[in-house]
Amino acid sequence: MDNPLKWLIVLIITGNETHTMRRIGYFFSLFPLIFFAFWVKQPPAQSDLLSKADGPYLIYRKDTLFVHTIYDAGGVTKLRTDTLKTGAKKEIQLKVPTGNPDEFFTVTLKSRLQQEKAEYRKAPRQLAISDMEGDLKGFLKLLKGNGVIDQQFNWTFGDGHLVLTGDFFDRGVQVTELLWFIYSLEEKAKAAGGYVHFVLGNHEIMNMNGDFRYVQPRYMEHAALMQLDYLSLFDEQSELGRWLRTKNIVEKVGEVLYMHGGISSEVNLFNAAAPVLNELARPYYGDTSYLYPNVHVEILYSEVGPFWYRGYYIGSPKATEAQIDSTLSIFGARYIATGHTIARDTISTWFNNKLFNTDVPHSKGFSEGLLLEKGKFYRVNEAGDRFLIAG
Repeated sequence: MDNPLKWLIVLIITGNETHTMRRIGYFFSLFPLIFFAFWVKQPPAQSDLLSKADGPYLIYRKDTLFVHTIYDAGGVTKLRTDTLKTGAKKEIQLKVPTGNPDEFFTVTLKSRLQQEKAEYRKAPRQLAISDMEGDLKGFLKLLKGNGVIDQQFNWTFGDGHLVLTGDFFDRGVQVTELLWFIYSLEEKAKAAGGYVHFVLGNHEIMNMNGDFRYVQPRYMEHAALMQLDYLSLFDEQSELGRWLRTKNIVEKVGEVLYMHGGISSEVNLFNAAAPVLNELARPYYGDTSYLYPNVHVEILYSEVGPFWYRGYYIGSPKATEAQIDSTLSIFGARYIATGHTIARDTISTWFNNKLFNTDVPHSKGFSEGLLLEKGKFYRVNEAGDRFLIAG
């Protein structure tokens, strides 16, 4: 990048609007890293008062595993790095802070990472939550209040399924800890006959493909402290990056089709079920060129793709009930549940209870999830209160 201004101008005049904005976002995301490298102090994010801790980040380099942890040493941000052979991975047990004083949860690394299925049989209970955006403490309250975990972070939801419909990255300051908690909860759920589904949203994809517009500056600074660029924290040489690449953009659990944004009329034209959409999208999660091989992949990563689409709730043209019915027929589902777009302050239903919106303003105290039990849909809050909304 010998001439950044020239490079930026080229980006502006080439490509479509979505890809140009993503590239510009990537360009400007480098500024905190550049300033930090030259010891220009960044103003701390207000929410940094929560904790200066971050990590751990597990990075693979050939047969060595680097475990990087950021910690606070008397008001000074410090880095600790442990190294070990990758063969010792199964012996690692991470201790991750929750953000509450002297409270931690432990993470045992998975012996094997494998791609998630796209379709699952009907579960007796399903709890859907979206858009927690780096707020681990709020997420834990919602899970505890609704009997998914206990005070020691054990899975207490039995054979129920927890479905997370994207945007657990960005804006908040507990992103890494939140990801590790989901990572660890998956194994606990399986052991009890339950399941945790983590469906990727646009912010998960953005953090893997170089669009850092909403990343807290602290994370750029921490990457620099580790002598890494931010993108490498979630690439294929990191444990969390490898784990994220096993996830889907669309999943069906019983009669409910889950995705972050929605299925547009353009995607309906694919006439393709969830497994096909996932296999089309997966190879490009970490692609930073935004140059896709065919029109199908181009559409999936555009404004009308499953993790960007907002047409169910806003914009023009708005979705119609006929479009919803077409989607349900293609995917063999009865209901659709999404996050991504805050339509109301509470969980809401649309199109004669065929569509459920789960994105609520968590940061403003309106934290809710969507519970499906015995054919009935409820919105539930942090206290575990239930409000029947359909069925």
